[in-house]
Order: sequence, then structure tokens, then C-alpha cells
Amino acid sequence: MNLVITGASGFIGSVLSERLCSDGHTLVLLSRTPPAEKILPKKRWLTWQPGMAGEWEKSIDGADGIIHLAGEPIAGKRWSASQKEKLRSSRIETTRALVDATRKAKVKPKFLISSSAVGYYGPHGDEMITEDSAPGNGFLAQLCVNWEAEANKAKALGVRVALLRTGIVLGKGNGALAKMGPPFKLFVGGSLGSGKQWFPWIHLSDEVGLIKFLIENDKAEGSFNVTAPNPVTMEEFCKALGKVLHRPSWAPVPAPLLSLMLGEMAQMLLTGQRAVPQAALGLGYQFNFPNVLQALESLSL
Repeated sequence: MNLVITGASGFIGSVLSERLCSDGHTLVLLSRTPPAEKILPKKRWLTWQPGMAGEWEKSIDGADGIIHLAGEPIAGKRWSASQKEKLRSSRIETTRALVDATRKAKVKPKFLISSSAVGYYGPHGDEMITEDSAPGNGFLAQLCVNWEAEANKAKALGVRVALLRTGIVLGKGNGALAKMGPPFKLFVGGSLGSGKQWFPWIHLSDEVGLIKFLIENDKAEGSFNVTAPNPVTMEEFCKALGKVLHRPSWAPVPAPLLSLMLGEMAQMLLTGQRAVPQAALGLGYQFNFPNVLQALESLSL
């Protein structure tokens, strides 16, 4: 297939791009700052500025599909007013630009696979969250609702749309473990807050595997919880991480301190979702790493 990917230099996108290339797909990778070497075997980088015309728009015309992973890191900085605007524009405006380019295309892509997050649901306590669960309130939930709404506009153009409500991705080199691992290695690791909140995790291998599954499955449309089938609490996750690192999990970060350090963003860490991948399982996706201890052990941390 000829595929267009945004966010291809990121934690998930870089691994996905390599996997798709090795499978024989031809990729156009859209980036605000592409690497100096823009043309490689099976890969071509193009500069894109959403809202501005350019060669990138032509890449949409005749492409088999779009995988949209771009977005300002949600936990990269404190949520100031300016940072919230970056989070919005890097998701909503980029998605709108892709749909607008699709509308202009003479030969439209068959599918759009677009990122979202389990933050869509907001806090739900111990309730089991499926793709049919209602959206929550608050900044992150509303951001996800608006983000998905922009992607869903492609359906009116005859494009199959699949939405990735991704959880906390576990992989080497970046992501959640890059921030959680070091305190454990220094013997000061522990839960955030009470530890009773749910931790909707997924192994990077399954994140990439599920996206690939959605690309190849013509029946895959709608929302997908991109999480492992066995969610755990924050306390359970930290105990598993401590076990793999041969370190204790004994130094929790109190909720008031986390709120003082991170402001509004702390609520994202203190109120998780017990999300399960009902839609993916229903279509027959088989997880490589359904259990958290197995997933952590595979990463050779």
C-alpha cells in the first residue's frame, strides 16, 4: 500500500514506520521538520504546515490510507493556557487539514486511522470502560471529543475512519517508562497518589500491531481502546515494575504534592481508566502481551 503517516518520528510512529516498510509498504512521512535525508528506500519525507498548501497535499491524492499520529506530547509540559492551545492545535488543526486535503483529492484514501486517547472517558472509578462508554468532562476529555469529531468528518467523504483511544504505552527509550523507571532504579520508586486508580497500559509491540491490524482489516472502523485486555491499578503496575527492576515499590508520591508540581495535568495521572479493548478483541486481534509482568519482562529494562 501507499500510506501517508504523520508523527512518524515519534515514539510510536518511528517503530510503526519501520514495521510497515519491512512489510513492503511505501510511505510518505509528513513532518514540520523532516530529516536532512528526505528520500530513502520505501520512504519519502515531506514538510507540512497544516492550513498551508504544499506538496504534502498532493501525497493524499491516490494514497491508500492515512495514519495520523501527530500531536504535542500530552504530558510534556505543565498545562498553561498557551500549552493547552498547543495541545489543541497540534491535534485538531492537523486533523482538519488532513480531512480538507482528502476532500480535495480526486482519488481519496480508503481509510484514516487517527489518534485519540483513553482520556476521552475521563474518571470512571472502577467501572469497566469499553468503546461504548460515555465521554467524560474536563480539558483532556473535551480535547479528545473535539479531536475525534474532526477525524469523523472524513466519513462523509466515503473514508473508513478508525480512532485510536490509546492508553499508556510501554516501550524502551521513551514513553511512560522513561519517566517512571529512573526513580525505581534509585530505590525511590512508588505509586502516584493512592495507587488505587487504574493504569490502562499497552505494550508498544501491541500498539503497532493493532494499528497494522486496523490498516489491513476493511471492517475496522469506529473507536478502539488501544489498551491491553488486562488493566491493572497504579499500585499493581508499580509492584510489577519494581519486581522486574529488582527494586522495592515503597515511596508513593502524595496526590497534593503531585498537584502542586503538575497543576491540572496531575488529574490525568491520579484518575485512570479501567479501559478494555472490546472492539479489537471482537475483530479477532490477538495481543502479544496481555499481562503487565510479561510485558515489562520483555523490555529488558
